[in-house]
Amino acid sequence: MNPDHQAERTRIRQAMDRLLTGRATVSNGSLTAAALAVEAGVYRMALMKRHADLKNEFFERVRTETARIPEDEKRLRRTVAQLKQTVADRNAEIQELRQQITRRTLAAAVLTHDRPAAPATNTSNVLPL
Repeated sequence: MNPDHQAERTRIRQAMDRLLTGRATVSNGSLTAAALAVEAGVYRMALMKRHADLKNEFFERVRTETARIPEDEKRLRRTVAQLKQTVADRNAEIQELRQQITRRTLAAAVLTHDRPAAPATNTSNVLPL
């Protein structure tokens, strides 16, 4: 590990401590990966790619030390709940449409099958259906 990499990791750990204690100096103090990157003075993608273990450690510490769920996770949970509701609504709508198709098909069959016989006509070229 080169010295710059190690120094970057040290800055990230110090930034974690500041964010978790509510003493943010550079960032807005939110408990997100973006705020951690700003607080540590590293690029967000560097945190996500090179220091993914520290990012995961940060979120684990957020859960255990603050008894809070990270904002990203809250947003994802809301999105998942909305999508599940949308799928349930669509499935109910599909079921209702299938039932309507069945009812209308049966109604059409009854109407065409029980049609009264056509009155007798004097024309020989007209055939009843």
